Amino acid sequence: MTGAATRPTLSSEDARAVIDPQSYADWDPLLDLFDTIREAQPIALVEPDDGELFTPFWLVTRYDDVMQMSKDNATFLNNPQPVVFSFRQAIEFSRAATGSDILVDSLVVFDAPVHLKYRKLTQDWFMPRNLAKIEGEIRALAHQTVDAMIDAGPEVDFVKTVAGPYPLHVVMQILGVPEEDEPRMQMLTQQLFGGQDADLSGTGMDKMTPEQVVQLVAGAVKNFEGYFADLAEQRRANPTDDVASVIANAMVDGKPLPPRDMAGYYIIVATAGHDTTSASTAGAMLALAQDPEQFARVKADRSLLPGIVEEAIRWTSPVQHFMRTAAKDVELGGQLIKQGDWLMMNYVAANHDPSQFTDPRKFDASRSPNRHLAFGAGAHQCLGLHLARLEMRILFETLLYRIDALELAGEPKRAKSTFVGGLKTLPLRIKAK
Repeated sequence: MTGAATRPTLSSEDARAVIDPQSYADWDPLLDLFDTIREAQPIALVEPDDGELFTPFWLVTRYDDVMQMSKDNATFLNNPQPVVFSFRQAIEFSRAATGSDILVDSLVVFDAPVHLKYRKLTQDWFMPRNLAKIEGEIRALAHQTVDAMIDAGPEVDFVKTVAGPYPLHVVMQILGVPEEDEPRMQMLTQQLFGGQDADLSGTGMDKMTPEQVVQLVAGAVKNFEGYFADLAEQRRANPTDDVASVIANAMVDGKPLPPRDMAGYYIIVATAGHDTTSASTAGAMLALAQDPEQFARVKADRSLLPGIVEEAIRWTSPVQHFMRTAAKDVELGGQLIKQGDWLMMNYVAANHDPSQFTDPRKFDASRSPNRHLAFGAGAHQCLGLHLARLEMRILFETLLYRIDALELAGEPKRAKSTFVGGLKTLPLRIKAK
């Protein structure tokens, strides 16, 4: 075990790169950086140049170490520190506004026993057996979306015409949000997750002070909370078979969910339910556009469809990190981690670890096994993973039937974001049947 006296620490330059949203927009240099760090310092301390900017944390880049953390929820806690990397200023603002270090209380921030109680409320709804009931509706949305893409073609931005709207339609239908409110949900999601990218937030955020940025994100949360409070009231008065009704009428330990917890539940379903699937869908399409032989292969052999979906999720890694707090002193990958230490599980690095994935930068629809960590693992594994796989499989069944050829029609661009990432533009030239 490496002792506390030999704490491997990243250089100032590498430390800045790990927390810089721009780094995640420059994908290949980022993967180069993680390869270097993983080889030399697989568990390394990230410290700010100015100790007041953020709490130092351990960057975890190896697949095996991230898997160990993901499965050991008693040692690596989601609370009390934020589960997403945050600067001290943002944490202090959240504490002043909500009394908590975290702006939104949701499934991703709870530990046992609360987490399991809350997860069970909707877990059955998101299982394959129940999702089969809405497969026809999802398929209809896929056909409508592909029709719209073909009508807009032959040159389209796949993100704006397909990858963005399709999963948004699906999750809003599941939540019971009217179609006319979808643009509002999209805008708020982009302010919440894409706030580090001025193109996505659409707010001139690049010209704002850090305090103004935090206030904008807090405003998006408040907007979400108000909207879903109204929706919950409607579903309590007139329940239906949608997820919104399940959450609105849920009971834990014989009591309704507290308003803050209920709002957080709605927000995590509404936002994580589409932004991540959008990123994986765009990633798959980029890979197929760059590799005509692989596109022809999967078009001829539909048994590769599940492989496309799984590889896209690994290759893209839309949720790029989560943070954990050590509940006790523990050894991780030979490094001593002290109780109270903050750690970053970097999924981009772990899902490109060559010790687990042969030629990890290659998109390979036939990759097997493909035990990626993009959905997490253990008790906190993504609640919506079956829905994401179903949505993507149905969409690509439709696309492969309707599209004969595709190629890039310009330079794709990735979002500037340390948390939820992926392509923000994907210009394609398509040839429809």
